[in-house]
Amino acid sequence: MSDNTQFSLDQLSLESLLAGLRNAGEATRLRLLALLADGELTVKDATVILGQSQPRISRHLKLLTEAGLVQRFPEGAWVFYRLGDGAMGDLVRLLLSRLDPQDAVLAGDRVRLAATRRAKAEAAAAFFASKAKTWDQERSLHVPEAAVEEAIRAAIGDKPFGAMLDLGTGTGSLLSLLRDQYSQALGIDASHDMLTVARANLARQGVKSAQVRQGDIHALNVPTDSFDLISIHQVLHYLDDPGRAIEEAARALRPGGRLLIVDFAPHSLEFLRDTHAHRRLGFAHDQMNRWLADAGLDVVLTRDLAPDAGDADRLTVTIWLARDPRIVSDLPELNMTQEVA
Repeated sequence: MSDNTQFSLDQLSLESLLAGLRNAGEATRLRLLALLADGELTVKDATVILGQSQPRISRHLKLLTEAGLVQRFPEGAWVFYRLGDGAMGDLVRLLLSRLDPQDAVLAGDRVRLAATRRAKAEAAAAFFASKAKTWDQERSLHVPEAAVEEAIRAAIGDKPFGAMLDLGTGTGSLLSLLRDQYSQALGIDASHDMLTVARANLARQGVKSAQVRQGDIHALNVPTDSFDLISIHQVLHYLDDPGRAIEEAARALRPGGRLLIVDFAPHSLEFLRDTHAHRRLGFAHDQMNRWLADAGLDVVLTRDLAPDAGDADRLTVTIWLARDPRIVSDLPELNMTQEVA
């Protein structure tokens, strides 16, 4: 880690500091912390990398979690671990910043971590390839993705912002697209397979300020008033009740926060219901505006991305940007790892 790492000004009690130091001061646990500084791991990952038994690794992670040095996130039958946030997380990062990056033991761990990530990336690629025909068919039905991404950037602007929430994150494409603008981000998806793809993509691109979690778009396990930007990209047409999802997203917006929605304009391609599980065949401006108004949001931008004249059979993609009209207040920064399960 760099000596230029920034730490918070939060302070620890004597008891908490001693507990943190005691729990970090063991060889295997310190190696685990060094690995988690590079991203999330499961118990299985750690057993492969460190060459130790599952019960032993689980015991070490339990102690680190109880001390607040590490956070634990269940995802179905899986459990992911990452470094904590706040003062205890800063304590870990401070300790790790003094480690010699050329240390032979840590270097060996990093080599095995890279191999583990390659294996995961290959598994994610295989899953993606199994769905590629379906997804390629759907992408071929609308304007090129590059044009959509350009329009999203234009709608959001180039100013940096704080916390981002991407609902139905899928492959994590929006987390990657906007990675230079947010300070921290969370992607939510119902599919463990898609989260595997997203994690592999974010790791490959070196995105460390974003996490992904399994969750329900209709019942988000996030605090109220906690995100500056929330995105719902090509997700609402899969839902029976899009308005409910919009209301839940609005709940999580900070005063002055923005909600970005990207989806299809109304169309008549009925086959998408059967072959792609679409529940809605696009959304009219009036309908979307009603949902946004009912959620207490003001629409500030609506933009249709229509196909070129020679591609009249393609679908139009619409971008809506809405804002929470409340006055921006000095709400505390979201401690994502501590508050989001």
